[in-house]
Amino acid sequence: MNKFSPEKPKFSATAVQARANYDRLSRWYDWLAGSEAKYRAAGLAALAAQPGEQILEIGFGTGQSLAALATAVGETGCVYGLDVSPGMLQVAAERLERVGLRQRVDLRVGDAVALPYETAVFDGAFLSFTLELFAEADIPHVLAEIHRVLRTNGRLCVVSLAKQGAGTAVRLYEWCHARWPAVIDCRPIYVPETIRAAGFRLLSTRHMSMWGLPVAVVLAGKRVA
Repeated sequence: MNKFSPEKPKFSATAVQARANYDRLSRWYDWLAGSEAKYRAAGLAALAAQPGEQILEIGFGTGQSLAALATAVGETGCVYGLDVSPGMLQVAAERLERVGLRQRVDLRVGDAVALPYETAVFDGAFLSFTLELFAEADIPHVLAEIHRVLRTNGRLCVVSLAKQGAGTAVRLYEWCHARWPAVIDCRPIYVPETIRAAGFRLLSTRHMSMWGLPVAVVLAGKRVA
């Protein structure tokens, strides 16, 4: 089955800015984002990709989750990765080559506001510290696109900084984000509420903490009318 839309990829203004930033960071991003590993692992465990499944990761970065997902889906499955940064794609491709998983993963540069895939082709979608990078006005469009490309009973797992239980650490973080958005680009969002509002049914929510900042790991299912 051809999963790709014939339309030419489109990029929002936010995506264009993010592409330049992540291209610069791609070669040392693993060092910068080392603290995300256990939260990403919690999200992968919640998604629980199975052999033979077709899984989409949006914002794959340097490809650490891609390798885990490709192992989980096995030789009969396939993983599709979408990221705005060509630099990140190159680093991710090199990682997958080193571990012998490159053939199980299709990598593309694109913007999740307009996913370059056909409708109802994925069993699951995974976003780790990615949804909160999008402009507030774009998040509903991203989630609507994910809902579109998921099959009936498809599932979505989002790992994100959360506003739930916001305290001093969150207020300080948001103050820094407002002043240096290119460096501190993530910002806390209302994760379960945002996902539910996009037409998903919540299956589970796990609350964690990273350096005093709330992190939500949310698993949701596609709501079918």
